[in-house]
Amino acid sequence: MSHHNTIFGQLLQLIPRHEFDALAEQHHAGAPLRKMTRFSQFVALAVGHLGGRHSLRDIVANLAAQAPRLYHLGARPVARTSLARVNEEQPAALYKSLFERLYARCLARAPRHGFRFKNKLYSLDSSLIDLSLEVFPWAHYALGKAAMKLHLGLDHDGMVPAFALITESRISDMAGARRMAFAKGSIVVFDKGYSDYAWLHQLDRSGVFFVTRARHGIDARTLGNRTVTQGKGVRFDCRIALAGKRPREMDMKPLRLVGYTCPETGREYEFLTNIEHLAARTIADLYKARWQIELFFKWLKQNLKLKGFVGTSKNAVLTQIWIALCLSLILAYLKFTTRVELSLQQIVRLLRLNLFLRRDLLALLKNQEPPPLSPSGQWALQL
Repeated sequence: MSHHNTIFGQLLQLIPRHEFDALAEQHHAGAPLRKMTRFSQFVALAVGHLGGRHSLRDIVANLAAQAPRLYHLGARPVARTSLARVNEEQPAALYKSLFERLYARCLARAPRHGFRFKNKLYSLDSSLIDLSLEVFPWAHYALGKAAMKLHLGLDHDGMVPAFALITESRISDMAGARRMAFAKGSIVVFDKGYSDYAWLHQLDRSGVFFVTRARHGIDARTLGNRTVTQGKGVRFDCRIALAGKRPREMDMKPLRLVGYTCPETGREYEFLTNIEHLAARTIADLYKARWQIELFFKWLKQNLKLKGFVGTSKNAVLTQIWIALCLSLILAYLKFTTRVELSLQQIVRLLRLNLFLRRDLLALLKNQEPPPLSPSGQWALQL
């Protein structure tokens, strides 16, 4: 039988080690680490995420049980105090940089979005990551609660996170959105919580297209109407000029307002956009596709360790969240390269059950039976 590294070891091979070490050297603080390494930290917390470990002590005990295999993972045994100290003191920015590198690798393999146009398509939203106020008093925001906020831009090519920003929960969604730079020609879809006219004007001037829900009772003057195709749910498609004081002061150009009725629920929507070259039904379909970012948040929280944290400092929490985002890209890259039909949730479940098993990773994902064990030559001679 051919020799295989562990499933976890094969997964870690998707990270170029020389790039990781270069980033670790770049994002290092304080005196040099003696026995503990940043890659060992990544391995330990990745085991916590993928293996469903409950605490720092649980992670260390699990690694100790797998000590003979750590060498083949390129990691070293870790002590609980050492891991806790590195989580608290070494900058989480290392994993933000790793996230950016991994996203660039995913782009080359990711399938295109399902629309006919060639523009890049992103969905933008944020989600709170709940914390315990007693354990994380520095993260308090309101009503006796504590949380961090994950601002995310989801790339619809492959449904992978492209832009990520982790802030305190008090930071508004608009403050996070303004720190994301979208390329000219991109289409960004977001809900009406982001409908700040100054930001919409900034996106338009930068050559970025947007689709959002129009505010209730929008103050606008109709400049003209487009022909509406019957039977597609579109009620109206018109060109408008915003009549408020701020839009006039900013000299905002006319926008497009599309009215749509969902045939399944009968609910009525109005979409505001600066896109002129797409059909009105496509505008509605773009906003419907925004639901994918909600599904990504749900998957991230249900399948990786974001409900219990192994460190109490802000840097430790940031480290754990960034590693979760990095793992989401690694799993997506694995799915793209192997072309398996499994969902990311199914892949995580398989990995959790077989993380330290010595078996071919691709065969596991494709549900192929492992080859039968054959006796060694010496054992056969004794028989």
